[in-house]
Amino acid sequence: MISPFKAVLGGDYKVVEKRLARRDPHPLRPAAELADEITQQIKAADRGAAYLEATHLADLRRPKPSGCFGRDPGLPEAGERDYLTPWTAARPEKQLLERFKAVHMP
Repeated sequence: MISPFKAVLGGDYKVVEKRLARRDPHPLRPAAELADEITQQIKAADRGAAYLEATHLADLRRPKPSGCFGRDPGLPEAGERDYLTPWTAARPEKQLLERFKAVHMP
């Protein structure tokens, strides 16, 4: 669940997240409980993405300090450009399937 949506829901988002996580397991769905290190990496990526989307895509020059827009992730210019370049639907599908095969079918 993205941070701006969590900010709108307040603390209630945790109930929704837990309910979704308890659904039947599926090989492409993340585990209900992740290691703290992975959770922190996900949160950092989410905050960085929110910042880039707010400052480059939504053109908010100075994101509000509400916390839902994160802070500059400090990506190199090429990485930032790659992140902000729209993808076709096929690209993430291909990457997901390749990763799934690498993890589950070595």
